[in-house]
Amino acid sequence: MNLPEKPFQYKMLIDGNWIESESKERYERKSPAHDVPVGEYPAATVEDVNNAVATAHRKFIEGQWPKMKGADRAKIIGRVGDLIRKNKEELGYIECLESGKPITQAIDEMVWAAGIWDYAATLPYHTYGDSYNTLGENMLAMTIREPLGVVGMITPWNFPLLIISQKLPFALAVGCTTVTKPAKITSGTTIKLHELLLQAGVPAGVANVVTGSGGVIGNCLSQHPDISMISFTGSTEVGKKVLQNAKSNVKKVELELGGKNPQLVFADCDFDAAVDAVVFGVFFNQGECCNSGSRLLIQDEIADEFVQAVIKKSKTVPIGDPLDPKTKVGAIVSESQFNTIMNYVKAGEKEGAELRLGGKQMITKTGRYIEPTIFDKVSPEMSIANDEIFGPVLSVLRFKTKEEAINIANDSIYGLSASVWTKDIDTAITLSRKLEAGTVWINTFMDGFPELCFGGYKESGLGRELGHFAVEEFTELKTILMHTGPRDYWWKQPEK
Repeated sequence: MNLPEKPFQYKMLIDGNWIESESKERYERKSPAHDVPVGEYPAATVEDVNNAVATAHRKFIEGQWPKMKGADRAKIIGRVGDLIRKNKEELGYIECLESGKPITQAIDEMVWAAGIWDYAATLPYHTYGDSYNTLGENMLAMTIREPLGVVGMITPWNFPLLIISQKLPFALAVGCTTVTKPAKITSGTTIKLHELLLQAGVPAGVANVVTGSGGVIGNCLSQHPDISMISFTGSTEVGKKVLQNAKSNVKKVELELGGKNPQLVFADCDFDAAVDAVVFGVFFNQGECCNSGSRLLIQDEIADEFVQAVIKKSKTVPIGDPLDPKTKVGAIVSESQFNTIMNYVKAGEKEGAELRLGGKQMITKTGRYIEPTIFDKVSPEMSIANDEIFGPVLSVLRFKTKEEAINIANDSIYGLSASVWTKDIDTAITLSRKLEAGTVWINTFMDGFPELCFGGYKESGLGRELGHFAVEEFTELKTILMHTGPRDYWWKQPEK
């Protein structure tokens, strides 16, 4: 694939209209791999956000989307999945250009996202409550689920279309309306997705998108009185700010935040499979992934052999131009993220970890690339063992017993995911129950299905995405209690 002759021109979507910002200001995104402009976007103002929220609020109160039969919403949401599949190459191309991730990975993500929309299309048929006929002869009650209202969605730069697809179809399925603010530097596929929503039949104003600064738009959305819920994916630091802002009207908050995810590898593991999973887990998407398996916990008796095998395999991973179909590891998304990663590499060396591989910038004509980096003999107190680096950096910690492995794994402010590699079913089940993580994989890593919930323990977030659990996030429960037959009066007037 070739670079575009000129940057793609994008607009915001408010009330079904493609518009510029009130300020008429625009900003440019350059490809992190090629250093050429690939997209131009409106820089939204607070007034733009207010207009988008007012539109979504009006459509929720007066529009047909929340009142529509579930079957009708299901048909429309299902069409979106089909359209994503039909346009996967274009969407993958845009995401590759903006994020620096390999083109083959980007296209695969479009297919995965389409599958989520397929699943979400089944949920309008199943959004219901319960009935209670156990309350006595004259009482009958039911609980019903109702859409929350307007949902503000704030998404990150690492998986732009995939992560909005973990939120938006579920909110739409139950009848909510939305305002989405994608990451400033990777907004293209979110805008294209909203084009597909209109094509699929989502009514104008139900789903809106604004682009620009998180400091302006994100703060406005999270504080806005007409926003009923914020769904945010990003760093733990920013997530805490969103949570604080949401106190303005006690809005509901769903947060998918950072991770420092351990892969626990025992001596009886499937050696080759575990090696492959460790390499994939830390270098997939350049390590720019909240689920990145950035901590390898390896049992002492196989540690030296296993680490050497990981190093050997890591050296063979193709790194380079993300537009090359052979590439497995692409460019770092931005200069600031590049500097953050390199500072952690320096910190690891300074703290006494043993640098076994990489640690340097790859010399290329354009873009910022970091060699796959492996630190051995890492101790739990080191910054590279505790902090989310968000780059291709693996920290190797060693353990002797199951108890020690559990203690090291859980000694973190994060609790997003973990994996256990062992052929012993007792070890696998015991550890999966004791690990403080929202997802635990056994003898695999980073597999997923739309039916299964996703979210974290501790400072990795609040709430859950995906599966039927997502319906709970975007709805309110209401109790309706009915009395039949004669009622006993609380106070009766005396007879004259």
